[in-house]
Amino acid sequence: MNDRDWAEAHVATLADTDGARLDLGEAALALAVLDRDVLLAPYRRHLAQLASEFDSALRESGGTLQDGLDALASVLVERHGYEGDRDRYDDLDNADLTRVIDRRRGLPVALGIMWLHTARSAGWDGHGLAFPGHFLIRLAGPDGETALLDPFAAGRRLDTAELRALLKATSGVQAELTAEHYAAVNDRAVLLRLQNNIKSRLVQAGETVRAATIVRRMACIAPDQPDLWFELAMLCAETGQMQDAIAAAERHLQLAPAAVRGKAGALLKQFKHRLN
Repeated sequence: MNDRDWAEAHVATLADTDGARLDLGEAALALAVLDRDVLLAPYRRHLAQLASEFDSALRESGGTLQDGLDALASVLVERHGYEGDRDRYDDLDNADLTRVIDRRRGLPVALGIMWLHTARSAGWDGHGLAFPGHFLIRLAGPDGETALLDPFAAGRRLDTAELRALLKATSGVQAELTAEHYAAVNDRAVLLRLQNNIKSRLVQAGETVRAATIVRRMACIAPDQPDLWFELAMLCAETGQMQDAIAAAERHLQLAPAAVRGKAGALLKQFKHRLN
């Protein structure tokens, strides 16, 4: 099986789990291979190298959570140079894990996957957070102590005041921290957030066909989310792919909550009329 065939099969299996805990590194590499014809072996070796180096650094650290965080940063930031791409933030390469590894630059969510993958390799617990506008992670050391980190800012540890300032910068000065901003999301949501960054940039660039391909992939990862099927239906209709638009609209109607089922049915009828 070649790398692309493996990637297609791997992405298809993501819908068969509850999405709580996935191999984020492997999944993100699979998604990248679907967009770019590259060999996976060097990237897998790099992820394994990061894991090995972090394990070694941990054994030499003092054992506290902060010691472990310093060891993680020493591997990812000091030794390998991973950092947020502030100069080319909207570049699609920043959400492609293979290109992130090549360039050592990326978006918050792509870098967050690197941090989570490396930390988990040593048995640490870690999650992405439901923080709006800027992806953050929570890591827990072996003793259960936790820290909130910004992977885009070299893994800087954030306190409540810094979180509040970041929230206001991304969501407006009226925004205030609530419990939901600290809530962990499952790994499927992390992958969807990664893909959503690609989709949004393609839509902004007017590349609707490619955007539909990304949303189709997102719907494969999370087939029970009606909003994805609605978005896919609209993108397919915009590009004249009416059979695909109808299929997506039918799936949306099946999953739609009762409050919007009438509108979902009307949209499906509209698409069928356009096809005829």
